[in-house]
Amino acid sequence: MSNHRLQGAIEALKTTRVRMTPQRHAILEYLFESMTHPTADEIYKALEGRFPNMSVATVYNNLRVFKEAGIVKELTYGDSSSRFDCVTSDHYHVICEECGKIVDFHYPGLDEVETLAEHVTGFKVSSHRMEIYGICPDCQKKSQH
Repeated sequence: MSNHRLQGAIEALKTTRVRMTPQRHAILEYLFESMTHPTADEIYKALEGRFPNMSVATVYNNLRVFKEAGIVKELTYGDSSSRFDCVTSDHYHVICEECGKIVDFHYPGLDEVETLAEHVTGFKVSSHRMEIYGICPDCQKKSQH
């Protein structure tokens, strides 16, 4: 499944005339396989063994290219680091207040929220984002000990 989505992202980059370097491929592959909403620093640390000459700046620059191509979303939640999410479909995030883990969830009932907002307010809505905060199961277990 993730391999199919990865190929789709690579094809999308080709249409924007972005050259696929080994580093770009590795960064994309990491994003699609990890599904952990990593920071640029986490991506760098995960790949530095394979690409010793790659810098954190290289990771940031490639994430910017992916973002401009519409295959990656930058998630900012008020903490120090942006996290990056491969764009698969509309979905929402549940965020742990203890460890910062982000988990995807989809709720089809919310698909109509933009239409409703436009109808009620007269705005031309371009997007929306919803975050739910709580304590993840791992952190709940830690606090019980």
